[in-house]
Amino acid sequence: MTSRLARDAAVAAIVLCTTTLSAAAQTYEVTKLVPGSAFHGVHGLGIDKSGRLFAGSVAGAALYEVDRANGTAKIAIPTPEGMADDIAFAPDGTMAWTGFLTGDLYSRKGDGPIKKLASGLPGINSLAYRKDGRLYATQVFLGDALYEIDVEGSKPPRKIMEKMGGLNGFEFGPDDKLYGPLWFKGQVARVDVDKAELTVVADGFKIPAAVNFDSKGNLWVVDTALGQLVRVDPKTGAKKMVAQLKPSLDNLAIDDKDRIFVSNMADNGIQEVDPETGETKQLISGKLALPGGIGLVSDGDKDTIYVADVFAYRTVDGSTGEVSEPARMHADGVTLEYPMSATAKGDDVLLSSWFTGTVQVIDRKTGATREMLHDFKAPHDAVRLGDGSILVNELGSKSLLRVSGEHGKDRTVVIGGLEGPVGMVAASKDTVYVTEAFAGQVSKIESNGEKTIIARDLKMPEGIALAPDGKLVVAEVGARRIVQIDPANGTVTEIAADLPIGLVAAPGGLPTNIPTGVGVGASGVIYFSSDIENAIYKITRK
Repeated sequence: MTSRLARDAAVAAIVLCTTTLSAAAQTYEVTKLVPGSAFHGVHGLGIDKSGRLFAGSVAGAALYEVDRANGTAKIAIPTPEGMADDIAFAPDGTMAWTGFLTGDLYSRKGDGPIKKLASGLPGINSLAYRKDGRLYATQVFLGDALYEIDVEGSKPPRKIMEKMGGLNGFEFGPDDKLYGPLWFKGQVARVDVDKAELTVVADGFKIPAAVNFDSKGNLWVVDTALGQLVRVDPKTGAKKMVAQLKPSLDNLAIDDKDRIFVSNMADNGIQEVDPETGETKQLISGKLALPGGIGLVSDGDKDTIYVADVFAYRTVDGSTGEVSEPARMHADGVTLEYPMSATAKGDDVLLSSWFTGTVQVIDRKTGATREMLHDFKAPHDAVRLGDGSILVNELGSKSLLRVSGEHGKDRTVVIGGLEGPVGMVAASKDTVYVTEAFAGQVSKIESNGEKTIIARDLKMPEGIALAPDGKLVVAEVGARRIVQIDPANGTVTEIAADLPIGLVAAPGGLPTNIPTGVGVGASGVIYFSSDIENAIYKITRK
C-alpha cells in the first residue's frame, strides 16, 4: 500500500510540472481542469467494532478505509484481492468482502493473512454474517442465488435458493432472519435461510439496493433509482422516506450511535444521514466518478468535453472546469449503461460500454437518448458517419463494424483482425484512424476495409483525436504519455510525459480497463482523462 501511495503521489507531483518537447521545440503546460477523487466508484460499506468505516470499489479493485473526520480515504487492501462490492464484519471482528468480477470471496481477521473463502461465483455481490458467525452471500446481475459460505474456506459454497429477483445488500435482523432488497422486483424481503423461505416485507420501491438495521430494530432501505433513504417497519412494512438524496445510491452502514452512512457510485461519495431529521453531511465526494473516453466539440472559442464517466454521463467546460450532469446510472427515467467511451460531433454524442455491450446515441444539445444499440462484443468506441451509419470498434471480435438500419440491425464487418481496437476518430467521410492497443499501433482504415499502419511500436495506445493541423493526438497509456503523430509520415513526438493515466485493470475485466480519452479543441488545446485520479487535464502551448 505504501509503495502504491508513494507512486501516485509522485505521479501527481510530476504531472503538474511543465513538460518540454525538445523534438518539437515546443513547450507545453499540463494543468488539472477537474480535480480528482478518492475512489473509482464506491459500493459496499462496513463499520468495524472500533468504528472505522470501510468502503469497497469494484472498478478500482481496492478496499478503502475512510477517515470520517477529514473526508479522506486510503487503501486498506489493494488490488487484486481488494476488489470489494460489499463488506461485512463477523462477531469476532473478521472482515469479509466480495470480488464481483472475479467471483471470489475473501476474509481477513485483524492484520492477519487474507484468506480466500470461495471462488467461481461470478457476480458475487452481497454478504452478511449471522450472530453465530455463519456467513451468507448472493450472486446478483451475473447470477441470482443465495449461498452459505464456509468461513474456513475448506468446503464449497452451499446453495440455499435461487431466482429470488436480485437479493442485494442484505443484513440479518434481530429475529435471525435475512432481510434484503430484491433489486429487480422493487421489494424488500425476509428470508428464512434454514427453511429456504422468502416472504415480501415491503413493496413499491423503484430499485431498492441495500438494507440495514439500527439499534431500535428499524429497517433502513436505500432506493438507488429515486435517491431515497427510507425507514421500514419490518413487522408491518410501513414506509417513511427520511432523506432525499441523489440517485445511484449503492449501500449503507449504521454505526453504534445509529448514524447512517450511504454510498453513491456516481458521486464517488459517502454521506452521513441523521436518522431523526434526515439532515445530511457529505463526508467525501468527487466531481467525477471514473472518467474514461471523452468527446469534444468547439463552439466558437468554447470547448465542451463530453465524458463517459462509467457511473454517469457528464460534460465539462474547457475554460472553467465546471461539470454538468445530463444523466447518471440507475436514476429513475434515465437510460444509461455504464458508459466507458465517448465521441462527439455535430448533434451527436456516442457513448460505448464494453461491460454492457452497448452503444448509446445522445442528442448533444438536449441530452436526450435517441437510440440504444445492444449486443456488441466489448465495443470500445463509435463514430457517426456522414451517411448516418455508425462505425463501432468491437474489441471482442477484433473488428470494425458498420452499423445501420432500424435499431442498428444491419451490421457488416469493415475489417477484422484488429489487435485491441480501442480509440477511433473520423478523418473524412470515408476514413477513420484506429488505435490498436495490443499491437501498439495506430492504423488508417478506409471505407472498403483497406488498412494502412501509420505508427508502430507504441505502448497501449488508447484515446485518439484529430488536431486542427491534421496531426493525431494519442494517449499512449503504456508509456503514460500523450504523443502527436503525423499521419503523413508516422513521426511520433512526445507532448507530455509522466501522466496519471493507466489504472491497473481490475481482475476479471479487460486489459484496456477504463480507456483513457483524448480531445483537441479548435484552438489546439488538448484535454485528457485521468483514470488514476478521476480527473480531467488540459495541455496548452506556453
